[in-house]
Amino acid sequence: MSRRERKGLLMYDLIIIGGGPTGMMLASELRLHDVSVLVLERDAEPTRLVRSLGLHARSIEILDMRGLLGRFLEHGTAYPGVGRFAGIDKSQPEHLDTAHGYILGIPQPVTDRLLTERAAELGAEIRRGAEVAAFSQDEDGVTVELADGTSLRSRWMVGCDGGRSFVRRTLGIGFPGDPATTEWLLGEMDVTTPADEVAAISDEVRKTQRGFGIGPTPDGHFRAVVPAAAVSDYRSAAPDFEEFRARLRAVAGTDFGTHSPISLTRFTDATRLADQYRVGRVFLAGDAAHVHPPLGGQGLNLGMQDAFNLGWKLAADIRGWAAPDLLDTYFTERHPVAADVLTITRAQSVLIDPAPGPQAVRRLFAELMDFDDVNRFLAERIASIGIRYDLGSDHSLVGRRLRDLPSTTGRLYERMRAGRWLLLDQTGRLSIDGWSERVDRITDVGEELDAPAVLLRPDGHIAWVGEEQNALDAALHRWTADSLPGVE
Repeated sequence: MSRRERKGLLMYDLIIIGGGPTGMMLASELRLHDVSVLVLERDAEPTRLVRSLGLHARSIEILDMRGLLGRFLEHGTAYPGVGRFAGIDKSQPEHLDTAHGYILGIPQPVTDRLLTERAAELGAEIRRGAEVAAFSQDEDGVTVELADGTSLRSRWMVGCDGGRSFVRRTLGIGFPGDPATTEWLLGEMDVTTPADEVAAISDEVRKTQRGFGIGPTPDGHFRAVVPAAAVSDYRSAAPDFEEFRARLRAVAGTDFGTHSPISLTRFTDATRLADQYRVGRVFLAGDAAHVHPPLGGQGLNLGMQDAFNLGWKLAADIRGWAAPDLLDTYFTERHPVAADVLTITRAQSVLIDPAPGPQAVRRLFAELMDFDDVNRFLAERIASIGIRYDLGSDHSLVGRRLRDLPSTTGRLYERMRAGRWLLLDQTGRLSIDGWSERVDRITDVGEELDAPAVLLRPDGHIAWVGEEQNALDAALHRWTADSLPGVE
C-alpha cells in the first residue's frame, strides 16, 4: 500500500472514520484497486453488542461477488425466505430474482469480525482506540486531528461513524426526520426456564406484543427484545440488567430466570435521513447518513450496500479514470434507496403497534399479501433486490442489479471478484479495446441473459444494454471519462 508524506503528514488516499460493517466493506472495496486506506475506530476493542441478526439477499449477493460468502456461511445459518414484512407470516413468492432466496442469520459481532479480517487481508490499515477530535479540508484533501494529538492527511474521507456521527455534525449536514417515540431493549443472556416453556410464553405474548421476542442463539444462549417503559434520556448508555429483567416481567409475566448477561443495548424508532451525503471531500455512509427503526433488519444491510456503491466510484476518482460527475451519483442513487427503507420501516413500526387501529391495518395488509404481486413487492423491498437506479435509460434492465447466472466456465459472480467492469457479450463481436485495463469481457454467458450484451458496473448494476460497438464505447466513455478509442 502506497502512502506519501505531505508537509510532514502521513498521506493516505482515503481515511474512513468508523470501523463497523460499512467502514470495513468500504475499505475492502478500495483495496481491490490498490488504494491506500486508513480506518480509524474510536473503540479500543470490538463491540460485543448484537444490533443486527442477519443479512438479506442483496447483501448475500455482494458477499458472493467478492468471494466472501463461503466464510460467512460457515458462521451463519441460512433461513428460508427473504424476510417477513412486519412479521406477517406468508410464504415466499415464487421465482424471486435471486439465487440466494434466504436470510443468513449471523450476529453482528461475527459480521464485524469477518469484514475486518477481509479489509486487513487486502492491506487496509486499521487503528483501534483512535478517536477523531477534529478535521478540516481544502481543495486537495482532508486533515484529521486525533485526540492524542496525531495529525493525518488524506485525499478523501468518509464518515461511517453511526447515527450520532461526529463527521455529520461537524460538517453541519441536516438530519431531518422524526424523533424517537418508542424504545426497545435488546440483550443476550442465559435463562433457567426450559426452552420449550420459553417458546410457549413467547408465542403467547407475541399475539398482542409484536415488539417482544425471546429465543435461543446458535451458541446456546438466549436473545431477547422487549419494549422499554419509555424513551430513555440516555440512549447511548446500555440498559441496566435489572431494568431489562423488570421489563421482561412487565411484558411477559416472567423474567425467564435470566442471568449472566453477555450484551445489553437499547434502540428506538427514531427515523432520520441526511439531506446530503457529501460536503467537499468528505462523504457519509451507513448510519451516519440514515437511521430508522430496526423492523425488517435492514440497517446493517443498507450500510454495506452504501459502501458497495461508493467504493468503486471513489477508487475510480483516486486512480484517475472517473467521469466528472461519477462521485455525485453516490447521492443520487443511494439517497432514494435510504428514503424507501425509512418508508418501509416506518410502516412496519405502525403495524406492530398493539392498538386496535394499527392492528386493523395489519389484518388488512395480511389479506393483501395473499396476492402474489403484493407479497413479491414487499419481499423485494426488504431484500433490496428490486432496486433500480435511474441511469437515464428507458431500457427496463438498465439500472437494475443482475442476479448470478451460470455459464460454461463458472458462475457470473465468480467472475466479479476483482471489482472490475464486466461486459457480457452474447454477440461475440463487441470489443473492449482501449478499456481492458478496467473492463473484462466474457462471451459464455449461458441462456438466462435476455439481452444481446450488457455492461455491468463493479457493483453488479447494469449500465448499458445493446449490441452496437459505438453505443458500448459511448457508455464506457460516460462512466470512465477516457477518450473514445481513436478520438484525441
